[in-house]
Amino acid sequence: MDNRAEVREFLMTRRARVTPDEAGIPAGANRRVPGLRRGEVAILAGVSVEYYAKLERGAIAGASASVLDAIARALQLDDTERAHLFDLARAADGIPTSGRARRRGEKPTASRPSLQWALASITDGIAFVRDQRQNLLATNELGRVFYSPVIGDGGRTPNLARFQFLDPAARDFYPDWDRFAQMCVGVMRAEAGRDPHDPAMQELVGELSTRSETFRRLWAAHDVRTHGTGTKRFQHPVVGELVVAYEELAVTAEPGHVMLIYTAEPGSPSAERLGLLASWAATQRADPSVVG
Repeated sequence: MDNRAEVREFLMTRRARVTPDEAGIPAGANRRVPGLRRGEVAILAGVSVEYYAKLERGAIAGASASVLDAIARALQLDDTERAHLFDLARAADGIPTSGRARRRGEKPTASRPSLQWALASITDGIAFVRDQRQNLLATNELGRVFYSPVIGDGGRTPNLARFQFLDPAARDFYPDWDRFAQMCVGVMRAEAGRDPHDPAMQELVGELSTRSETFRRLWAAHDVRTHGTGTKRFQHPVVGELVVAYEELAVTAEPGHVMLIYTAEPGSPSAERLGLLASWAATQRADPSVVG
């Protein structure tokens, strides 16, 4: 599968976003396109109009790092968007983004005892592992109780994207639902750019595009983002509002898997509620095989 359509749409949407004023170009009159013209991007990047037009048609294979850097500067891409452009170019060249290919066609798992021990050792925060397809693979005890609306009764591997866009309960769990939706799709877009040949990701995107108009619209915007760190707000059915800080850590033994840890500011109302949730979780003694 080639990724020319992805490249074309990404570059076109980024070009449309930059105004002539932002690029330091006189706007002039009779502009028929939003944002910059192709020729203006070419001038800013120091390449020929013909070559940039070729790139925007999706023929990015063979583009040098210096050219990609120049295009990124001309389009004023942020770090995540720049990385996404390079990922698209590597995919077009058939170059994997990691020294180890991701395993495909296997059931999602995070069952290594050492990983389970590491999660279990985190007792004051919510800790969980997800893969690049938003599958919730493993959690600590507090995480199982926290994500009970997502996990449900077990069976199918819980998926954060399916919950976000297909489960009405997500509107209650995520008070900032629109923000979470944009974040979810942006992270998935970035992951899809790293591995455009992942059939499970293609299947998930197809399912969500068919069943959710909001997902379909956000996916078409071609916005990308990384998770990294920040704060989130949840409305938990047991303890109410929780405002938590999150840190995302790569699980290097499993390319594409990340561990996320949610903690509350010490002494805050959310920290008190998280403690109450931990106490409630201890009374539940959830089955550790529910997730993972």
